[in-house]
Amino acid sequence: MGVRKRISAEQKKQERKQVAFAKLTNVPTSPRKMRLVADMIRGKEVFRALGILKFSNKEAAARVEKLLRSAVANWEEKNEKKAESGELYVSTIFVDPAPMLKRLRTAPQGRGYRIRKRSNHVTVVVDTINNTNNHEA
Repeated sequence: MGVRKRISAEQKKQERKQVAFAKLTNVPTSPRKMRLVADMIRGKEVFRALGILKFSNKEAAARVEKLLRSAVANWEEKNEKKAESGELYVSTIFVDPAPMLKRLRTAPQGRGYRIRKRSNHVTVVVDTINNTNNHEA
């Protein structure tokens, strides 16, 4: 590896050290329902977002709460310190559609209705609040 390439690789590694993420794949809920939950916590401080998810009555909220806890644990592991209140926030959360299961339901007069069982992939990125201020300046 050349010197220039090594230097840029080390820079990228240092930038990624502050950012932690977690992925949840093949969740058997429709992406539309999951996006409603994702929109509730986008841009919020992590512990506030966990509170919102804990008291939400949506079924998808429990899965996103567990995923967010995983992202926080990943951040703590990368930075070798405990997450404090007000330090972390949900910088990015997005929901992508996953492969769809297609089934046939019998219908009257020899017909069949198609049932589409949707699923999704969720990705949460957690970042420090003062880290974003440095990029803007």
